[in-house]
Amino acid sequence: MSVPSSTPRGGGGTSTADALSASTEAFRAAGIADPGTDAEALLSEIAGVRRAELVAFGDREITGPVARAFAEAVRRRLRREPVAYILGTKGFRHLDLSVDRRVLIPRPETEMLVDLALEFRPSSVLEIGTGSGAVALAVADEVPGCLVTATDTSAEALEVARANSLAVGVGERVEFVEGTWGPPGDYDLILANLPYVPAGTRLEPELASWEPASALFAGPEGTEVIEEVLAGLPGSGVRAPVIGLEMGHDQGEVVGELVSKAGFGELEVRRDLAGHERVVVGRQPGTPGLG
Repeated sequence: MSVPSSTPRGGGGTSTADALSASTEAFRAAGIADPGTDAEALLSEIAGVRRAELVAFGDREITGPVARAFAEAVRRRLRREPVAYILGTKGFRHLDLSVDRRVLIPRPETEMLVDLALEFRPSSVLEIGTGSGAVALAVADEVPGCLVTATDTSAEALEVARANSLAVGVGERVEFVEGTWGPPGDYDLILANLPYVPAGTRLEPELASWEPASALFAGPEGTEVIEEVLAGLPGSGVRAPVIGLEMGHDQGEVVGELVSKAGFGELEVRRDLAGHERVVVGRQPGTPGLG
């Protein structure tokens, strides 16, 4: 449906404005954090129009397939299914990625790992725990000529990542490997967004009930997976002068110690836009900038 050419109000359907109002109120009653934003995101995507058009043409009716699809999307959202899973897509950097329950939904703070690659301009990157492929594909998209090896222990996640790679069109520069480590060798940069939520943490229903627990939860402290991966680095055959790890907002000291113990003695903790410690960057002593 295109809202501008849809049926004027009075034809028996529900107006765009009324549909948005009713769904927003239902979402608010269900405790959803951004009810109006979610309602607009669902309807604009299903109707195939920009959000501004939903407001400009609020008196237009939604009928037929669009009305049915929107009603089903609202029902799913009321069950607290994330919007990204309902729509099947999530924007990350300049990319529109397919996502479903096999992978975590890419989040803005994870873009800091891509920023790190842009800073160092590496020729080769190893990403550990790629999930949907968001970081690997963004790095390949934004760092000219960079070759990326992306790993994940989940074969299902790699299916999603490979499909995204084909859709984005950078498949010739991204290799996906099942497991923790890629082929032994020298890389310019290691990036990783590993599980870091302490077991037993109470999360919003969108996370707790829908996103893959294996990609969220580590152990009692939340740093166990990071510790295990870093401990395996010496025997992996993988070498890199710089590493960047996403972490929980209160894990900077512990993760920094683990990174230092793994041989990256020059440490920096970077904060996200909310002011939370989010990424630990470790360099081997004396490492110059790569770019």
